[in-house]
Amino acid sequence: MRIQEKKQEILERAKKAIMEFDDRAATEVAEEALDAGISPAELIEDGYTAAMNEIGELFAKGKIFLPHVIAASEAMQSAIKTLTPELEKTSARTSSKGTIVIGTIEGDIHSIGKDIVATMLRISGYQVFDLGRDVPIISYVEKAREVKADIVASSALMSITMINQIQVEEQLKEAGLRASLKTMVGGAPVTLEWARRIGADIYAENAGDAVNKINALFRDKNLADPGK
Repeated sequence: MRIQEKKQEILERAKKAIMEFDDRAATEVAEEALDAGISPAELIEDGYTAAMNEIGELFAKGKIFLPHVIAASEAMQSAIKTLTPELEKTSARTSSKGTIVIGTIEGDIHSIGKDIVATMLRISGYQVFDLGRDVPIISYVEKAREVKADIVASSALMSITMINQIQVEEQLKEAGLRASLKTMVGGAPVTLEWARRIGADIYAENAGDAVNKINALFRDKNLADPGK
């Protein structure tokens, strides 16, 4: 089998593993990809994340339900654990484009989208400090100060928790940090209008959108409108 054909076959199997919620298959494909010399970044972007995007579309159309989305995300995370050592090696060989603190907002235990965003940002060359889920507001502030963050990003998957994103903005201001960094918000109930209303600098619709907008931010430090 030609190298390109082999790569395509592995990418298709990676997508299939996620679509079938198969942790073991997803991990096996990751191991095989590494042995075949396929870039972990390419495998994640064109294999696993591509499948998660399809999962998201199916969920939006009501063809699958939240447990399916969670199962797909868990399969992807199993594969990423296998790829992490190689991703860290790649990261160590390149200088960081910027420092990002990210977490799921206090009161919210969902981490599916946030995990994918954090992974894609690392692949894109950023130093990412992932605080996890149900993150107290003060933790964003303390970590941002500690690592001199360029961006603080919060995810909310429930409308009753997204209100806490306002507190991130307020407490960063109270700590005297807000003017020295940018903020990004995302999550299922979060909208561009909400980002503008609370004063966030960036609204990310999905992982790809987050990476594109943060890349644009570092190309243009004067980014002011979260909808750009």
